[in-house]
Amino acid sequence: MNIFKRIFRIGQAEIHSVVEKMEEPIKMTEQGIREMREDLNQALEAYAKVKAMAIRTQNSVKTKTKEAEEYENKAILLLEKANRNEITVEQAESLAKEALMIKKRLLEEIDELEYQVTVHEKSAEEVFKNTEVLKFNINKWENELTTLKARVRVANATKMVNKQMAKIDSNSTVSMLERMKNKVEEDEALAQAYGYMANNTKTVDDEITETLKGDLIENELEALKLKIQSKSEE
Repeated sequence: MNIFKRIFRIGQAEIHSVVEKMEEPIKMTEQGIREMREDLNQALEAYAKVKAMAIRTQNSVKTKTKEAEEYENKAILLLEKANRNEITVEQAESLAKEALMIKKRLLEEIDELEYQVTVHEKSAEEVFKNTEVLKFNINKWENELTTLKARVRVANATKMVNKQMAKIDSNSTVSMLERMKNKVEEDEALAQAYGYMANNTKTVDDEITETLKGDLIENELEALKLKIQSKSEE
């Protein structure tokens, strides 16, 4: 997937993160960051390969430069041999020309290799810049996602507490306590009513007995006094 599409998708997730259900934008953002990390790993691998190509090419430049210098030295040695009459002038010049031709070919190859080094170094620099941008964006979005998750947890917790408080205030505990209060008052009033009913259901005999109850005790007390007095007279 194109990296710019992923960035756009993360942008969409940030836009929609203000909606009530946060789970989907968070998951989309997490997936986008995971894919960007995969891109970062691939970019780092590409950077390493391009950089390695530049290093190998530069090493080839050094090797061929050394070879070109050696062939030039060989041409000089051949001409010196001719001056010392160790070989003929014609032979020395012929071999020296061959050595110089090889040197020329090597120099041409060196020019091409140096151009390749420049291209590889430029490509490596571009890839490196992209990796740095990716690293920065990944760290930025990871930090923002961490903050967003924390805000979601706090918001959900606050919403749950407020919801519970709203239920308590509106139709839960307060209403239940009010109903219990009314029920107790009803039971108390009913108990009083039963008491009134019990008092009103006494028979005539009950009323007579209740009325004479005090007199009977008084009479019994007088009888005891008389009994004690009679015993003392004896």
